[in-house]
Formats: sequence, C-alpha cells, structure tokens
Amino acid sequence: MNEQTSRLIKLMDEQGQIRIYLADTQSVVQEAARRHGCSATAAAALGRTLTAACMMSADLKAQQDLLTVRIKGDGPAGEIVVTAAGDGSVRGYILNPKADLPSKYPGKLDVGGLVGHEGILEVIRDMGLEQPFIGRIELVSGEIAEDIAQYFYQSEQIPSLVSLGVLVNPDLSIRSAEGLFIQALPNADEKFLQQMEEQIQAMGPISAWPKQYGSLEQQIEKMMGKEKYTLLQQMPLQFRCNCSHERLRKILSRLNGKDIQEMLEEGKEIEVVCHFCGEKYHFAPQELIEKTHEETEQNV
Repeated sequence: MNEQTSRLIKLMDEQGQIRIYLADTQSVVQEAARRHGCSATAAAALGRTLTAACMMSADLKAQQDLLTVRIKGDGPAGEIVVTAAGDGSVRGYILNPKADLPSKYPGKLDVGGLVGHEGILEVIRDMGLEQPFIGRIELVSGEIAEDIAQYFYQSEQIPSLVSLGVLVNPDLSIRSAEGLFIQALPNADEKFLQQMEEQIQAMGPISAWPKQYGSLEQQIEKMMGKEKYTLLQQMPLQFRCNCSHERLRKILSRLNGKDIQEMLEEGKEIEVVCHFCGEKYHFAPQELIEKTHEETEQNV
C-alpha cells in the first residue's frame, strides 16, 4: 500500500492546449473509509467523490473558499456529500456506508449500481460572495467520473476527460486512489486531444498507475511522452473536518429550554456524531444549560 501523503499536481502542456490535474488520494480515502466504516463499494464511491472534489477545488482562488460535490442517486448508497477547501483539505460522507453490492466481475466494484443510475450531481462553489455558484445536472451513470465529465461539459461548457479509480484490499484498506482531469483550453487542437486520450487509455486503469508507473511525476512523464509541459502547482491533500466540541455545543444550545430540561431530568449524556468525519462528541445537559445562561447574560 502507498503510505505517502496524498497530493495533487497541476500542469499545462507547453503549447497551452490542455490543463491537467493528477492526484494521489490514497491516505485521504483511507482516512474517510476508516472513519465511516465503509464497505468496499461504498469506500470506492466515496473515494472517487473525494478525489474529484480535491481536483476541482485546486482552482479556488482563496484557501478559505469551498467547493461541495453532492451526489444523490437512486441506489442503496444514498447521498454522498464532499466539501473541499482551497488549502487542500477535504471531508465527506456517504449516507449508507455499510451498503454494498456484488462486484460486476473480479476487480470491478459496482459503484454505478450502489450510487444509482438516476439522480442528480450538484456542485456548489462558495467563494465568500453573497450567493454561492450552484451547478446541477442529472446523473449519467453513477460511476462518478462520467458524471463529473458531463457536469463540466453541460454546466461549464468545458470539454474534459475525467478518470477516477479506487482499489480496495480484502481487509477494506485502500490500496490506491487516484484521479485525473484533463481540460481542453480554448485553442486546443482536436488531433492533439485525441492523441492525449489514446496515450492515457494505453496506460490502463488509473487505479493501477501507482504500482505500474510509480510516483505522480513518473506517471506524468509516461502520460506526456515527448510532449513538453510546465508544472503549475503542487499541493498536499488531507482529510480534515472543521467540527469541534465548541461548534457542536453552540448548535445544541439552540434547542428550546423544554428539550434541554427534559435531557437534564433524564440525566443522560448527549452524544452527537459529525456526519462528515464520524467524530463523536459528548455533552452533559447541565453543561448546555450553564453555557446558554452565560451567553444570554453576555448579550444583555
């Protein structure tokens, strides 16, 4: 298994015809799958979405800007929601992490069946403006890569090649997770685009690239062949959630007094689980009452 830190590389060919994003997200997907206790197919579905969001967020202008990918299909996975920031951090969840389906054939998890073939894919870009930008399309296949490519073409009018792959070991650890975006720029030559697509297809499934070709830099060399290119950006990626005891306490303290009083009478500790990372937080009802009183007095 590749234990190195997840990272992303962004580059452009010398003639400025295509922009390429290549990401190794093995450690990110491993952490997400572990936190949510994912089945093999759920880990692949969530992992592909995490990987896509990491690459899509590489164009955010500020570190605090956010990009959210939401997939809601008609399969047993339920909703998948992933949020990535401009600083390379990402978090996400799949509603039914234990859901699973038989493989289509050995080595091919049925992600499309788990997600569903009908539904929506939504992309939300929050860049600190009054209103976030929201793009939405109907799912094409539920395999996620095809759906993301269709989103770029339909919602943003950008022809794109998207490849996403997650390999899951029998013990449910993540062997590899990689993603590739190639976006055509306005002056792109059709012959050049076709040549690049053929070179990439000849490299085989992207989930096998780390074992076959080595590091991201070695994969790029193989992919580009004789074509010269310029590295534009390198970024570390990490699974990181912004939840905290204090943040969730403030949310709970907004419950009405009657609800909190009932909790106090029951004398039971309150457990809250963060959807995005699975972290568990525990609160005593008395703590909520005391903090709520403190905040009310400060605002008087």
